[in-house]
Amino acid sequence: MTTITTADNAADPVADAAAPPCPPSDPAALGLRENATFDRTTIAAIRRAALTGLYDIRGGGAKRKLPHFDDLLFLGASMSRYPLEGYRERCDTDVIIGQRFAQKPLHLKTPVTIAGMSFGSLSGPAKEALGRGASAVGTSTTTGDGGMTEEERGHSDTLVYQYLPSRYGMNPRHLRMADAIEVVLGQGAKPGGGGMLLGQKITDRVAGMRTLPVGIDQRSACRHPDWTGPDDLRIKILELREITDWEKPVYVKIGASRPYYDVALAIKAGADAIVLDGMQGGTAATQEVFIEHVGIPTLAAITQAVEALQEAGLHREVQLIVSGGVRSGADVAKALALGADAVSIGTAALIALGDNDPALEAEYRKIGSAAGYYDDWQAGQDPAGITTQDPELSRRLDPEVAGHRLANLLRVMTMEAQIIARACGKAHLLHLEPEDLVALTIEAAAMTRRPLAGTDWVPGLPGTGGAPGGNLGGPGAAPPLVGDQPVARL
Repeated sequence: MTTITTADNAADPVADAAAPPCPPSDPAALGLRENATFDRTTIAAIRRAALTGLYDIRGGGAKRKLPHFDDLLFLGASMSRYPLEGYRERCDTDVIIGQRFAQKPLHLKTPVTIAGMSFGSLSGPAKEALGRGASAVGTSTTTGDGGMTEEERGHSDTLVYQYLPSRYGMNPRHLRMADAIEVVLGQGAKPGGGGMLLGQKITDRVAGMRTLPVGIDQRSACRHPDWTGPDDLRIKILELREITDWEKPVYVKIGASRPYYDVALAIKAGADAIVLDGMQGGTAATQEVFIEHVGIPTLAAITQAVEALQEAGLHREVQLIVSGGVRSGADVAKALALGADAVSIGTAALIALGDNDPALEAEYRKIGSAAGYYDDWQAGQDPAGITTQDPELSRRLDPEVAGHRLANLLRVMTMEAQIIARACGKAHLLHLEPEDLVALTIEAAAMTRRPLAGTDWVPGLPGTGGAPGGNLGGPGAAPPLVGDQPVARL
């Protein structure tokens, strides 16, 4: 920036003495403006790549702002709807998963489940805490890559066993010990990519479970080695059913990228349930370029998945479990209203256990991070004792206390969803429906096929527009269409 001095703005010693000095730490006070394309985060990433010659690896999910559940609102009951009294009228929360083919489907007391997170990425006490918390409220938890641990099976009333491309730790006996099986085809944070577990977390126990050398970085396969398409998946699902005597529900997990087609193929292959993971979903470790630039947001994926289920005539018969950025009971209710049967939480569960606890601020500073920002889960240095295999750090986590905190979170999320459902006049969480929702942004309206608040307009759908009269039904407005069918008026 060049300063031009004239007679009118010549240096004035008196004025300069009275004016407070501009702090050098405040660039805006100096009239400097940050470049929106090359902001400080981008500049730092370029400098890091130039200095090290390495791409960045981290944990967590996408940090960029994406269309999400906050872009939707519920239409509470008033004259046209009859709300339920919170202390007098029931609003049930249970959900059954796997009744399509399994002889022993899961009956959960809450639709909020715990997503797959491996022993290796998480410590033994953390896996135990997840099992304790889930069991306390009558829901399920999931193994993750690398196999089943004694801590997890011993403290989980309902345990879903993940069957992954890597086959690390895969044990037919554990398949029979599980309550359900989840065939993992992809993950929201990295659809099309495999997992990572860096050498500092490959301890003797982890190496023994995965048949790997100690201290060597592990890369999981990005696709299953014994099939190349949906027809092979059908054969694999039949194998898993036979080995478990057709008792266990079989889930198929997909990372959100082409959810309509992926869900349709998973249904054809014989899945009892679909786990749909959006790009806000977390991961223990992968390339940042993958996390931020591959996949689609959870909000964009749900409606496409539901449409595939509806066209097959199997919506609610094949359950849809949504994950990826679920944080609160409001998010749960919105996912269910869009057509999901249940949700899974991962990052929120770790925060409940104690991840990024402000009480550990000094410890986070020592490793170059801060409470609320720590996502170097791949490094194995977690001060909270959660994303580590260091015995000293792991001992910091009390699984009973952490499990109690998780149970509290699950109860609160369930009660929050009930509050919203009652306000919409629903006697069960699964009675929530798309017509209970409106969108706050054009993007959310287009993705969810819900009208923009205050209008009848659904971007991209013919016959919708901004006629007066409010949501879904101004006088003279044509009813909006979903496919070829008009949406019922409210």
